[in-house]
Amino acid sequence: MAEQWGKVARWAGIGNNGEDEDSKGNEAEMAEDTMELDEKELTAEASESAHTTDAGGEGGAETGALRSELEQVRGERDQLMDRLARLQAEFENSRRRETKERQDTRDYAVQNAVEPFLGVMDNFQLALKADGSAEQLRAGVELILKQMEEALRGLNVQPVETVGTQFDPRIHEALGSIETAEFPDHQVIEEIRRGYKIREKLLRPALVRIAVNPAQVSE
Repeated sequence: MAEQWGKVARWAGIGNNGEDEDSKGNEAEMAEDTMELDEKELTAEASESAHTTDAGGEGGAETGALRSELEQVRGERDQLMDRLARLQAEFENSRRRETKERQDTRDYAVQNAVEPFLGVMDNFQLALKADGSAEQLRAGVELILKQMEEALRGLNVQPVETVGTQFDPRIHEALGSIETAEFPDHQVIEEIRRGYKIREKLLRPALVRIAVNPAQVSE
């Protein structure tokens, strides 16, 4: 930089008060120095301009990449939202289908349980309309009771054994006792209300009275 400034100063006559004859006479050298300085300045400007252009190009490319990535993220978001909507719709359909199937199963079970008793109800209605003696009415009720027991057996419902068996707290409920020497101690001697079980599962216990044999108790 100092060398260039010296050349410019000599060309302009600075520092010699216009008395340097060699500088005044050497126009070719001054022109050459001036052209060299201008060329270097233009090269620097071109380099700076190129650097600015390159920087702007990189910024534009980066902005384009960000826009492309943003569009891709938006597309993925839309796909996920669409998938979520479909999953929600499938879940609602599955829930409705499950509810309907559960209701159908319940109705089917009720149908199988009620259907055998429809004939029993028909016979009760016929008995109420019939004219007859008390004995005939009793005989009709006994037949209807047997029909009902058959319907229960068709559903695997069995009565709990009571009279003549030993008291079992798992299936019997004692409402009282009768002191007697005729029956073994704790034997069921009277059934007050019949109990029922479905297969091996107890539906309700039988209400019974049991024997208390003092002779066996004292032993």
